[in-house]
Amino acid sequence: MTIAQVSPLMEAVPPKLYGGTERIVAYPTDKLVELGHDVTPFASGDSITKAKFEQIWPHALCLDTKMQDHLAPHVIMLEKLARRIKDFDIIHLHTEHLGYPILTRLDVPFLATLHNRMDRIEIERVYETFLDVPVVSISDSQREPIPLANYIDTIDHGLQRDLLTLGPGKGGYLAFIGWISPEKAPDVAIRIAGAAGMKIQIAAKIDNFDRAYFHENIEPMFALPYVEYIGEIDEVQKADFLGNAVGLLFPVAWPEPFGLAMIEAMACGTLVIAFRCGSVPEVLEEGVSGFIVENEEQAVAAVNKLAELSRPNVRKAFEDRFTARRRAENYVRLYQSLVRAKD
Repeated sequence: MTIAQVSPLMEAVPPKLYGGTERIVAYPTDKLVELGHDVTPFASGDSITKAKFEQIWPHALCLDTKMQDHLAPHVIMLEKLARRIKDFDIIHLHTEHLGYPILTRLDVPFLATLHNRMDRIEIERVYETFLDVPVVSISDSQREPIPLANYIDTIDHGLQRDLLTLGPGKGGYLAFIGWISPEKAPDVAIRIAGAAGMKIQIAAKIDNFDRAYFHENIEPMFALPYVEYIGEIDEVQKADFLGNAVGLLFPVAWPEPFGLAMIEAMACGTLVIAFRCGSVPEVLEEGVSGFIVENEEQAVAAVNKLAELSRPNVRKAFEDRFTARRRAENYVRLYQSLVRAKD
């Protein structure tokens, strides 16, 4: 099949450091190429994939400090896609609803994977307008705010099988990875580690719009003797960071659509302690890949039970469900179904 993968332009495909959606575009794209498909990612010029991509902007928009309108390059991308529409059997959007007005008017099947939260009134209005657009959720819980959308499947995220490997977990610390924001609740992670008598290492980025939250709520906690702030890390560093952690703390305080950090930890054999929120119960298997808790007190108790579980079993849980190959194969099935329906 000839497949267009339409990525957000904020990060490269895959991102050099933090980034979820673009990473999830990259790994299955490479796997689709390995499976014999002709794939064209529409992405920034600093992307690196096994597919020949259509460069939209020279580099990831997040790296351009002079950029004043992040929407403009995406409009250019959609126009380039429209001009090449006859080159493809199917279009796969990863830009949420951006692109619906164009693609609903073009005679090529398409689908959109939803990567973000859906609990916003503006998003509900979008799907009231575009009732027929075929969309794929990344967890069943993601669907709950907008049940009227045309969901055609739920497909888990996936990583390259050997991107991250089983680690020893001998570092003597708990890990927190992602970004510093109220939704990710790093302050809660720090409190849990302290109450459990454990060190915690924090590998996270700080976006500009979270600076005030960071300076007021989180930065003072970095002075605690058991807290070490590492900053934003790349894939090579991530393997060591997660592989040596005793466990990953994931105390999310929002309807997490998926939670890529959980399966990254699982790929390293690192158990996850996560709050029951959003997709968490769909990703974690209680007592196998970690513990699902309701509050900080339960999380502290779970820290003391981490040694009871098997790191190889955690890695196996990742291999059974969350590889890029499995994700790519699930999408090929959908692609073929949509193409047949169009014929």
